[in-house]
Amino acid sequence: MAYKTQLIGLKEFRQSITSLWKKARQTNTKFIVMYHAKPVLEVNPISEKEELLDKLQRDIAEAREQVKEGKVYTQEQVFKSLGL
Repeated sequence: MAYKTQLIGLKEFRQSITSLWKKARQTNTKFIVMYHAKPVLEVNPISEKEELLDKLQRDIAEAREQVKEGKVYTQEQVFKSLGL
């Protein structure tokens, strides 16, 4: 995903954080926060697709951990709980 990039000072960031995150999502803008001419922070919008992919990755990692711990159901148990 291509972002427009805008440099802002730390003071502006602190004073305008609410409007900046809204602008980031609405206009697909990435903000680089500068302090004494050095980049110190990056603010990127996160798309719904990225959020869903992140959640899916967390769910898969949790499921793998459950399998390692033996917290699994057999096919018969699943069918029985579904009344099949």
